[in-house]
Amino acid sequence: MAPTLKNGKICYLEIPAADIAQSISFYQQAFGWNVRQHDNGVFAFDDSVGEVSGMWRLGRTPAAYPGIIISIMVDNAVETLDRIVSLGGQIVQPIGADAPEITAHFRDPAGNVLGIYQEH
Repeated sequence: MAPTLKNGKICYLEIPAADIAQSISFYQQAFGWNVRQHDNGVFAFDDSVGEVSGMWRLGRTPAAYPGIIISIMVDNAVETLDRIVSLGGQIVQPIGADAPEITAHFRDPAGNVLGIYQEH
C-alpha cells in the first residue's frame, strides 16, 4: 500500500545516530520498522505502516533534550517500554505524566528523546 501523499503531512525524519547498525537494530526490534539500503550504501527506514520514512545520520548532535517530541504509536506502552530498556534505551518520562493520554518519553541508544503513544 502506498503512503498517503498530501500537502502538510509529516513524511520524513532524519534521526541522529552514533552507530547506524545499533540504531537499525533498536528501531527494528522496538517498533518493527522496515530497513532498506539505497544503492549508495545509505540505510533508510519506513515506519511499520509505510507512512513515514527517513534515515539515520552520523555526525549530528542527538536531540537529547525534550523540545519537539516525535511520538511513535504502539499497541502496548508497558511492553514497548520494557523492550526499549532491554535494547539499550532509557525511560525519560514514564507512563502517566500526560494522563489520561497513554504516553511516555524515551532516549534511544544514540541519545535522542522521542515518545510513544498508545491509543486508549
